[in-house]
Amino acid sequence: MSSDDVLDLDETEETPPAFSLTHGRTRGYHRAAVDTFLAAARQAFEGGGDITATDVRVASFPLVKNGYVVAEVDAALSRVEDALATRERERVVRSQGAGAWVEQAREEAQVILDHLARPRKHRFARTGMLTFGYRVDEVDHVATRVVRYLRDGEPLTAEQLRSAAFRMQRGGYREEQVDALLDATIDVILAVR
Repeated sequence: MSSDDVLDLDETEETPPAFSLTHGRTRGYHRAAVDTFLAAARQAFEGGGDITATDVRVASFPLVKNGYVVAEVDAALSRVEDALATRERERVVRSQGAGAWVEQAREEAQVILDHLARPRKHRFARTGMLTFGYRVDEVDHVATRVVRYLRDGEPLTAEQLRSAAFRMQRGGYREEQVDALLDATIDVILAVR
């Protein structure tokens, strides 16, 4: 076998998938969508793109058969978000100073605390009685942990908030409001690391 034959064999082989693939009825993230997004995130990290840590956090992908295993992609996205957040913090600190970064994080934390100062079961807008929203007691539990983190310094990680999942109930909290507050809290956690 000549070296030309070896090159031909290499060219015909497919690149192995970046993550494990789902099998059977289990659905996973659309492979091309994930690959395209992660390539853009890599470019942003290397200085040539405009994807932010927040963009990574809110990224979503279609679920398909033989897609990437969701948990593996989510774990990778968490690492990418952390890296981009660190890069964003470094840029602001270099251009505006550490005081500006800390002050911005403090202001965001105060907005969150002001919002969560509302009475339990009334912290977020509710869906109608025929519409499902996040379970109020579960969200209030997480909200209390957020308050303890911001006010008292109790431990809470970005990963714990990223993985927070709530069951649904009729007349529950509006998902978009809860998600926005959790995203803002993650921003604060990443800012003060």
